[in-house]
Amino acid sequence: MPYFDTVDDVTRALAGYGYIADRQLATAVFVQTRLDKPLLVEGPAGVGKTELAKAVSAATGRRLLRLQCYEGQDDTKALYEWDYGKQLLYTQILREKIGQLLEDAPDLHTAIERIAQQESAFFSERFLAPRPLLEAVHSPDPVVLLIDEVDRADEALEAVLLEMLAEYQVSVPEIGTFVARHPPCVILTSNNTRDLSAALKRRCLHLFLDYPSAERELEILRSKKTGLPEAAAEHLVRVVRGLRGLDLRKAPSISETVDWARTLAVLGVEEIAPEVLADTVSVVVKYSRDVQRALDALPSLTDPNAAVNPRTGDAGHGHAAGHDHVHGHDREHDHAHDHDAEARTERAAKDRPGRHDDNYYGAPTPAASVGSGARAVPVGQGSRSFARGLARRRVL
Repeated sequence: MPYFDTVDDVTRALAGYGYIADRQLATAVFVQTRLDKPLLVEGPAGVGKTELAKAVSAATGRRLLRLQCYEGQDDTKALYEWDYGKQLLYTQILREKIGQLLEDAPDLHTAIERIAQQESAFFSERFLAPRPLLEAVHSPDPVVLLIDEVDRADEALEAVLLEMLAEYQVSVPEIGTFVARHPPCVILTSNNTRDLSAALKRRCLHLFLDYPSAERELEILRSKKTGLPEAAAEHLVRVVRGLRGLDLRKAPSISETVDWARTLAVLGVEEIAPEVLADTVSVVVKYSRDVQRALDALPSLTDPNAAVNPRTGDAGHGHAAGHDHVHGHDREHDHAHDHDAEARTERAAKDRPGRHDDNYYGAPTPAASVGSGARAVPVGQGSRSFARGLARRRVL
């Protein structure tokens, strides 16, 4: 029987377990439960992808099985593995029986054949240790299977997942193929750290989950009962959305916004101020470079009408701040004029006649030596040079 009759039923059911879903998300979950297809949810970290699987598990009453993916993970951690310790223990216990089986064997070949006939006793489900994928297939009741951060796994594991995602079955070479009694509700999540294969995406419904709107994020804060007053919560949501607009290495997630609201509530904050946000900004910003950028932006994000003094970096308001700035600006101009006068006096002192001797390169040439040592330029040559230069400029 279907768990949800309409898309609105999905929205109400998830909201009952603290997950506020928009129309697009609720539609994707509704279609998934009707088509029995895996749902691939992609988006930045911290937008509620993993929480979606938990909420669906709670809303449907299904047990949640989680496969956390990581680099270097092999199929034995995802599908199954043999319990070699248990097999060895059984071998030790049955040593006497094995001896009786082989005591009348005439040669080695016959002994091997007899042992081979008993392989099924040691390679059976009794010695099979199921991992999340096989456990989801084996389960006598429907389950929710969460394959979390599949983009962190190697491409080899993606190939292993294809059979499960397409047929809801797992093949064990020593035994055979296990087919799920009830198709599991499979939700895969990805933070887009790498591109997933086309074969995997083809087998899944797709949903891109981005940061929520301001109204939905405020509704999420209300549902989490953080203890922060309503006006302060609205102000905090605006500040967080402003921080996400900065060039940060990691933008604040929804869960971190909830943590920040709870932190401010614990401190007894009733009105958002830049000082208290600066003291607690590390709740949502986790890198040193990001912290500095956030601290620089918090005054304007907290109060967009704040005027920032370019000399001191202090924020001010109204006529008083502007009046002080004008006077300071005038004082800076007076100081600049004094500095320019001193510079002109110093340059004039350097250019005074007789400061350098005649042998100094570039020293001013005395007027008396012009006619004696230098070659005089004829007046006609100067006129021709001037005319030639004037004609060249006209052409250009």
